[in-house]
Amino acid sequence: MAQFLIFAAKTNKMRILFTLFVLLTFQSFGQDAKAQAILDKLSTKIKSQKSFYVEFSANIKNAASGTNESETGKGWVKGDKYYASYGENTIISNGIKTWTIVKEDKSVYETDANEDDGESMNPKKLMTIWESGFKNKYEKEDKLNNEAVHVINLYPKNAGKVQYHTITLYISKATNELKKAIMKSKDGTVMTYSLTKFTSNAPVEDTKFVFDMKKYPGYTLVKD
Repeated sequence: MAQFLIFAAKTNKMRILFTLFVLLTFQSFGQDAKAQAILDKLSTKIKSQKSFYVEFSANIKNAASGTNESETGKGWVKGDKYYASYGENTIISNGIKTWTIVKEDKSVYETDANEDDGESMNPKKLMTIWESGFKNKYEKEDKLNNEAVHVINLYPKNAGKVQYHTITLYISKATNELKKAIMKSKDGTVMTYSLTKFTSNAPVEDTKFVFDMKKYPGYTLVKD
């Protein structure tokens, strides 16, 4: 998996969560025709949005270490711009620059958006994680909260370079929306991501994607 976001390495919880959100940089291969058709349809839907808003929850469990932690997040996307938060951490991108605000360290990390593109928690990429670097397989049709869903497994093609072995996606048959994703790591950690809200073409002002250092007194700005 590509390098993690700078602040993802700050805690084990953040490291595991953002492993799910980033993309690999290889071409996909060996795809299941049925699974690929469903994923292509979902990608088209996401990319057709002028803007959208998402809310999600995440739970991380590891029986061996006794880990059982939960957090919530949300994100706004408009074209190449996005604003995302997870717990107390925030990412703002205006399409040119990206700022990662880490409350624990009282630090702001600034990078070029194109350099950060494959590593950050960009909500648009979060919603299209399957597009590169994975083999896919249609597993079954199932029920999730009384809703019919497609269950599709993703397998990293370069498995030796990542810390997980499977990501399972749950996609609504009725609305063609991602509802849940479960990542299973090689160390026994299971991270469950659940989409709790998705709003198509959500109204959002461009000011949402403007970073203002004055709003973070006492923080250190670190430029890449």
